[in-house]
Amino acid sequence: MLVEDTRAKVSPRRGGGRSQADIDKIREGLRTRYDELDAEYAQALAETQLLSRENIADSAGDDDADSGSKTSERECELSVIRSILDRREQVDHALTRLSEGAYGWCEGCAAPIPVERLAVFPWATACVACKRVRERRAS
Repeated sequence: MLVEDTRAKVSPRRGGGRSQADIDKIREGLRTRYDELDAEYAQALAETQLLSRENIADSAGDDDADSGSKTSERECELSVIRSILDRREQVDHALTRLSEGAYGWCEGCAAPIPVERLAVFPWATACVACKRVRERRAS
């Protein structure tokens, strides 16, 4: 048991060769982004609820075009909320990977994710090559 613990601490994947200061800085940035997305979600949800109440109160005399417009607006609002939740989930996943020592390593091929990619997308879980493969499969 003690041998396994020692191996985990010296594994090259553990922390990705980053200093504790670097890990703390990454964690702080991810938490800040998570908090921003959480606030954005709360605001979008409140706005959607307010608009829904207004639409219900103002629906008397609506024709098919009015109803269709309101439905389309509601779908757009829900799409924005889903997008915010997806991004928040990605940041949360990055925080989990950071805690596990897997942050910065590709989930597909286990290669290090380039620092430049992580600077732009701190929640990235795949290297560029694996991301391309995923996108091709998805389309």
